[in-house]
Amino acid sequence: MKNIRKTFGLATFAGALALAPMALATGTANADSVNWDAVAACESGGNWSINTGNGYYGGLQFSMGTWRANGGSGSPHNASRAEQIRVAENVLQSQGIGAWPSCGGRG
Repeated sequence: MKNIRKTFGLATFAGALALAPMALATGTANADSVNWDAVAACESGGNWSINTGNGYYGGLQFSMGTWRANGGSGSPHNASRAEQIRVAENVLQSQGIGAWPSCGGRG
């Protein structure tokens, strides 16, 4: 019984040790690793003020609902690149890069 507890304890410690770097990295990986210019190049040809009438706006092609729910005001295509990226960071935290299913992987 003593050997089982010792083995279980070591396995638990080893597992925690292996996961620690991943847990620490996820807090900053999303915000720091996305190349928003690359996502915008794919989404809108890099045009941060695009409004084609398709229901998606700005360089990162926000719907109005997503834009407003994540802290945007006004219209995305009228917002600065920096403001669009600020809102995109909020979307990234709540939805992940999958919010841009076709182009997110390019960032």
